Amino acid sequence: MNKINVCIMAATLAVTACNGNKNGDGEIIGKNSPKIENGLMTPEVLNSFGRITDLQVSPDGRKLLYGVSYISIHKNKSNRELFTINADGSEKMQITESPKSENNARWIDGGKKIAFLSAESGSSQIWEMNADGNDRKQISEYEKDIDAFIYSPDGKKVLFISQVKYGERASDIYPDLPEAKGRVIDDLMYKHWDEWVETIPHPFVADIVDGKLTNITDIMAGEPYECPTKPDADIANLCWSPNSKSVAYSSRKKKGKDYAISTNTDIYLYHLESKKTENLTEGMMGYDTNPQFSPDGKSIAWISMERDGYESDKKRLMVMELATRAKSDLTSAFDYNCDAFEWTPDGKAFWMIACKLGVTHIFHVDGANCAIRQVTIGQYDFEEVKQANGTLVALRHSMSKPNEVYSVDPATGVTKELSFENKEILDQLTMGKVEERWITTTDNQKMLTWVIYPPHFDPKKKYPAILYCQGGPQSTVSQLFSYRWNMQLMAANGYIVVAPNRRGLPGFGQEWNEQISGDYGGQNMKDYLSAIDAVANEPFVNKDKLGAVGASYGGFSVYWLAGHHNKRFKAFIAHAGIFNLEQQYLETEESWFANWDLGGPFWDKNNATAQRSFANSPHKFVDKWDTPILVTVGELDYRILASQGMAAFNAAKLRGIPAEMLVFPDENHWITKPQNSVLWQRVFFRWLDKWLK
Repeated sequence: MNKINVCIMAATLAVTACNGNKNGDGEIIGKNSPKIENGLMTPEVLNSFGRITDLQVSPDGRKLLYGVSYISIHKNKSNRELFTINADGSEKMQITESPKSENNARWIDGGKKIAFLSAESGSSQIWEMNADGNDRKQISEYEKDIDAFIYSPDGKKVLFISQVKYGERASDIYPDLPEAKGRVIDDLMYKHWDEWVETIPHPFVADIVDGKLTNITDIMAGEPYECPTKPDADIANLCWSPNSKSVAYSSRKKKGKDYAISTNTDIYLYHLESKKTENLTEGMMGYDTNPQFSPDGKSIAWISMERDGYESDKKRLMVMELATRAKSDLTSAFDYNCDAFEWTPDGKAFWMIACKLGVTHIFHVDGANCAIRQVTIGQYDFEEVKQANGTLVALRHSMSKPNEVYSVDPATGVTKELSFENKEILDQLTMGKVEERWITTTDNQKMLTWVIYPPHFDPKKKYPAILYCQGGPQSTVSQLFSYRWNMQLMAANGYIVVAPNRRGLPGFGQEWNEQISGDYGGQNMKDYLSAIDAVANEPFVNKDKLGAVGASYGGFSVYWLAGHHNKRFKAFIAHAGIFNLEQQYLETEESWFANWDLGGPFWDKNNATAQRSFANSPHKFVDKWDTPILVTVGELDYRILASQGMAAFNAAKLRGIPAEMLVFPDENHWITKPQNSVLWQRVFFRWLDKWLK
């Protein structure tokens, strides 16, 4: 890394601004104001952006509420504050200023107040305050942390999520050994994502009386099932009926091996008066999630996948009439996923978020005739959409800009930025050009490939290039703004970035998405090589200085390419990648994924698909490795265990290939802690610069 960038790093670390603390409870992590002398993105600048999430609209549609997370690299933590703004973009106001994050903020009492979660009292509890941020009061004193909540429409009850004990500890079996730490395990799903499964989330309903919670009831009491399902445990998987008399929720009511091999979640309806529960989607075998009642309460909509065990099946927008239980798929003629949706106020249509051809936009879905109209266009992604006072509001980002709040004209799709949270930082940065290219693949298909150029690009120069290999595997390379794999950060370090939407990614039709299953190491790898070869032929690319990088399935891709690249690449970086598919089949916790994507277990010798998958395991081609490789892993990663990366690193060293490994004992599949994030980026670019510059 050059000397100028090192100076910018030091400067940015020094200028992490903190607002004064009005309550004397400790220093507050607030808005960052870095001074960027050369206009280039650095890891420190990347961590200076305010991160906007969870946009909410007031009941009258006139005001918006959202949260912004601020990062302190120096303190190695973040803090989240709340903001309100009028739907026309006027009167933006920060309404909290505290050392403890405010989360899950929701309008209540007709918009006069806001409820939120805070750990100010020592655990995560529900608080209320006036809409201007004054008069904060804690209303819950539950014995455990509250993870999320939703107030009932009539404001008299609250639905909240908290953890309940799951399984037995050693001391439960042998009470005379209270300090024993060993885990006695007799079934699968004993760990998930980054935790040993000793608690699971359950939904609770409570009355709100005189500003306090009473009559707290676990609506799944005695059931050993998650709700909402992990690892996301998203409160969007629960909702109130408009009359406040029932709750709909999504749950996979399975445990152990049955849980590990299935994606079959269902939508359940719990009636508060009778305390009875009914399954609304009995017989629907895939994921059924994100229920939402119609405004009149007569129908319910949700996102549904059809096939059990296939987590990347098409996400359909389904609607059920509750009186007749008649179901309809509103997106049967739409060859793309429904990623999110919201009913229109009249209950006759929906606003939907969907990725189509590499960009994620807003669509209108007519509930009567299933007609789907694309509302917005452009080189950016929408993250969510809501209706507000005759217009739409949404969060929007691109490869060159993090989330901001926008208004959207529902008729024309014209957008207007409202929040301007990161304007001061963005005004100091020079971003590289993001180019959309359609490259011909080996089977004569057209593949969208994003090419990101360095800032101040000079076509007369020759630049090193990086092939970006996407994870998932079924996760679109859209206009993502990532705080790990940031395309503009790579470009700012002097690299041409080549980011193909290879086979096995949604947003290009279901056939394109499904092709990868059972074909690891097949057509999608040819797609990678088609993309890098096409761009490497440009006169401004140095063919002798190409690298390939990726995480998760992207890490698998890097390991596989290392044994098949025919000396194209001079450096590799793999994070959290699959190295040994037989090892992965038995190590990963969500067995449904390995069963579907690999075709079955490696011991099934009569299963041609499975045998082809395991024959393409990267570890079987180590004898052909000839290129320096950096491996990074998190030891809390239970999706793809750190042992996969360690095995790949050991193989490279034993083969005499230059290799480094970066191990994070406190990270999972992602690198999230601020200083770990900066360390990862520094090592990332140090490695690339060593071999490609």
